[in-house]
Amino acid sequence: MLYQIYEAQRNLMEPFADFAQAAAKLYSNPLSPFGQNPFAQRVAAGYDLAYRLGKDYEKPQFGITTVDVNGIDVAIHERIEVDKPFCELRRFKRFSDDPKTLERLKGQPAVLIVAPLSGHYATLLRDTVRTMLKDHKVYITDWKNARTVPLEQGEFHLDDYVNYVQEFIRHLQGIYGNCHVISVCQPTVPVLAAVSLMASRGEVTPLSMTMMGGPIDARKSPTAVNNLAMNKSFEWFENNVIYRVPSSFPGAGRRVYPGFLQHTGFVAMNPDRHMSSHYDYFKHLIAGDDTSAEAHRKFYDEYNAVLDMDADYYLETIRIVFQEFALVNGTWDVISQEGELERVRPEDITTTAHFTVEGELDDISGSGQTEAAHGLCVNVPKSRQKHLEVKGAGHYGIFSGRRWRDTVYPQVRDFIAQHDKGPMVKGSGKSSTALKAPGKKVAQTS
Repeated sequence: MLYQIYEAQRNLMEPFADFAQAAAKLYSNPLSPFGQNPFAQRVAAGYDLAYRLGKDYEKPQFGITTVDVNGIDVAIHERIEVDKPFCELRRFKRFSDDPKTLERLKGQPAVLIVAPLSGHYATLLRDTVRTMLKDHKVYITDWKNARTVPLEQGEFHLDDYVNYVQEFIRHLQGIYGNCHVISVCQPTVPVLAAVSLMASRGEVTPLSMTMMGGPIDARKSPTAVNNLAMNKSFEWFENNVIYRVPSSFPGAGRRVYPGFLQHTGFVAMNPDRHMSSHYDYFKHLIAGDDTSAEAHRKFYDEYNAVLDMDADYYLETIRIVFQEFALVNGTWDVISQEGELERVRPEDITTTAHFTVEGELDDISGSGQTEAAHGLCVNVPKSRQKHLEVKGAGHYGIFSGRRWRDTVYPQVRDFIAQHDKGPMVKGSGKSSTALKAPGKKVAQTS
């Protein structure tokens, strides 16, 4: 019922938000009679703030049209490579009419970025993608809003997430022979599970895994987010945060953890910071500081855009990752696409290099939680393991912003380049990249 009440309230507020937007434009236009008032700028700022507090935030676009590669503008074409019921595998294909640049692009590594399915859209990693495109062929998991997925498409479980990741890895392997994987926050756990299961079956595993700010072992340095998941019972989550999608959406009747409840939780973690930010925005508008005002808009256009998560996936994540710690305890069984129950065994990974990244001030995934992956992948040589703690960085700073671009990315880029050919297979004289899925041709593309 709460979801229906929220939608009714949102529909009621929509005309007022539209009015506030129109009024803000009217008072800020110097050619308008209302704009001649000495208090016009303040009134316009107030209406603008009211509009942004009351408007509905849709999924943002990646909006990456070009990237600079060694001083050459390279065009980016965004397209969907694989369309699954709950996720799109999105590719950012690069084009250039400069022969030397094109030749360089073709020889660069292919990277699958697994974005979090934890409230925000994959566009939260826009800066990650844009930076990676300079030196890599980039694909990303673009998770769908569960309220847009009709019931006839079936349920979505944490097992399905793991199987999706494996399917996407095989897709890239079929094109390029092999690939690298980067997981940010929540997907570090299912990505490690996916690669572990591939290794257990004897499949070719990715050349490298980079795991950033994720709860591999949520028992270490637990944060407020971890404590909520650990201290509340499974039944509490099922009874208090799960609702059915209203009839006005394609996914009507689907059980979800609604985006608006997640957003409320995000804001509740730092309410003073958000209030201060909105007040600063109001002052920037009055002062005519368009640069600061636009920076505020860009941040909150992304931050306020949230999606619904399928209830089965969300509740299983709470239980398996934050309550049973099944990955680190060695008790996690995943149902494969063929319907078989398989035990997740990270110790079966032997060739995939792994790099863990943590932020010193991360208040989402505490210190040591991601680094714990090294203690699980015990059969990967130490020479193929690396850990980085980014001083002064919070959760978002390790994959977006100045610290990501200046400190983290150069090391991620170098780690991928170092392990792009894979380890030598004993007795063969060839690297493991010579192996590929049966019946698949290896092709080069930019």
